[in-house]
Amino acid sequence: MCPVLKFLVLICVCSSVARPQSGYTTKFDNIDVDDILQSDRLFKNYMNCLLDKGTCTPLGKELKDNLPDGLENGCSKCSPKQKEIGRKVLKFLIEEKRPYFDQLEAKYDPNGKYRARYDADLKKEGIQL
Repeated sequence: MCPVLKFLVLICVCSSVARPQSGYTTKFDNIDVDDILQSDRLFKNYMNCLLDKGTCTPLGKELKDNLPDGLENGCSKCSPKQKEIGRKVLKFLIEEKRPYFDQLEAKYDPNGKYRARYDADLKKEGIQL
């Protein structure tokens, strides 16, 4: 799976504090991501946290703190479940909430470094940016 997909797992699945050798915590892997994606209130709260437009819950803060590492390292610390959910979240953002995707990309990839790095992987997943 492409690292951008893995990174987006962090956005909505709530991968938290990274443990140096075992990866991101999996204690939130059983959260129903569909509930978050389908609730305008929950979805906007996470997005506002990530975009520095609102307050963060403790979980949101951990999530936001791990985003740079997730991008830089291709989310190599993500669990298989987080990777699976990442595909779902990325597809949702691009197809249903494109303005949020664009804002996240502008904030976390302002120079297009990660887009260039992962473009081929996205195309293999059938995702058109």
